[in-house]
Amino acid sequence: MNSPIRRISAGCLLLCVALLINATYVQAFWADDLNARSENRRVLLDEYSRERGPILLADDTPVAQSTPVDDEYQFLRQYPQGPIYAPLTGYYSYNYGRTALERAQNDILSGDDDRLFVRRLIDLVTGEEPRGGAVRLTIDPAAQQAAWDGLTDAGFKGAVVAIDVQTGAILAMVSTPSYDPNPMASHSIEEQTATRDALAADPDKPDLNRAIAQRLPPGSVFKLVTAAAALESGQFEPDTEVPGPADYDVPQSSRPLPNQNGQACGDGTPTLTEALRVSCNTAFAFLGNELGDDALREQAERFGFGTQPLTNDDMNAATSVFPAELDDALLAYSAIGQFEVAATPLQMAMVSAAIANDGVLMEPYIVREVSGPDLVSPIERTEPEERTRAVSPETAEQLTEMMVDVVENGTGENAQIDGIQVAGKTGTAQSSEDRPPYAWFTSFAPADEPSVAVAVVIEDAPDTARDDIGGGRLAAPIARDVMQAVLGS
Repeated sequence: MNSPIRRISAGCLLLCVALLINATYVQAFWADDLNARSENRRVLLDEYSRERGPILLADDTPVAQSTPVDDEYQFLRQYPQGPIYAPLTGYYSYNYGRTALERAQNDILSGDDDRLFVRRLIDLVTGEEPRGGAVRLTIDPAAQQAAWDGLTDAGFKGAVVAIDVQTGAILAMVSTPSYDPNPMASHSIEEQTATRDALAADPDKPDLNRAIAQRLPPGSVFKLVTAAAALESGQFEPDTEVPGPADYDVPQSSRPLPNQNGQACGDGTPTLTEALRVSCNTAFAFLGNELGDDALREQAERFGFGTQPLTNDDMNAATSVFPAELDDALLAYSAIGQFEVAATPLQMAMVSAAIANDGVLMEPYIVREVSGPDLVSPIERTEPEERTRAVSPETAEQLTEMMVDVVENGTGENAQIDGIQVAGKTGTAQSSEDRPPYAWFTSFAPADEPSVAVAVVIEDAPDTARDDIGGGRLAAPIARDVMQAVLGS
């Protein structure tokens, strides 16, 4: 064999070896990534050929399930209660992939989770068709329905979150306006495309989970954080008098900060309890400047600001924010929940829940447990977990008494429940001159033996005058109904 032929042969051999090495490398190290790619239709068709597991409520009511159909996909994903649970379930679409829990819990629901390996082997040996596992949620159907009715009956754009204060389990999560996920799961590509285009074009963003994914200025409900920082500092007690004039002279600014009604709070020197009762802007702006931005930021972070709130459930929840590097003027506005302070309803429910739980903030979670296709044997159950100590037990008790005073004698009277003591705080957050304020309310009950914490935000209220927008008027009644649903009263 002459020299040129030997060189060509050696080159071909090297190319074959390189091809074999590359194929082996791809199969060994890239397989999972390639299988996970949304454009990999072969994997999707394989998924569709299996019965996808259900998503169940706390009482085992299915809110997502698969039913057999006579087409190439073999199973159709259905959402029996549609819009009320759409922000939680999301959708399972051949053309647009998965969202919300359908995405976050896909490995279990599709049956691909490593913890179902033995089950898959048994199915292979016995000839049974493979099925996905089940995901059980912490959602209380009665609380979810009460939140949904409260928002939709009045045509409100907004969100509600309810939390079990002792465990962190989320009992209700509602966002309106919502959408019907069933057309997105249709086996008609044309129907999916038309539905997705309509959702994308809707200025109200019905596919946005406002409860966890949208941050808004919290306004006066943030005064709970400022009050907590004041009590934790040791410089203030609930009966400490603070300045509450009609206008607060903001340092480094020629523009005074007014109270909402344009009047002084009480006689102009309310106690801290009285200032919270009437939501006195000037008193809390004063407290912010007295405490300093480091103290407020640290207190906000202990309540969960600045960290991902749903670390257990992978739901892409937004992180609430307390701004950095504040001068005295901006600090005054931040202390009353304005400027660049931004929070989700979940975050403000966490603030109330921590106060209710003797100052301990629990990790919030939505998934109670996951199980195999038999729906009986849990594979994994979420255990309650402490996140931080937000405030001392003494401060938590003081804040509770102050919040009870807000409901019994102040701006939160619409949250009162006969025979049950409620603790709460109203908020009306300014946004811009061309739109009405945001109405907030956060609360917990019973105040003496707390069980449930709720946060409500009304982003938009049709046919409501700008001056009528207020957390006590619009949001507090919804929170009351949700608490009653949880407590069974």
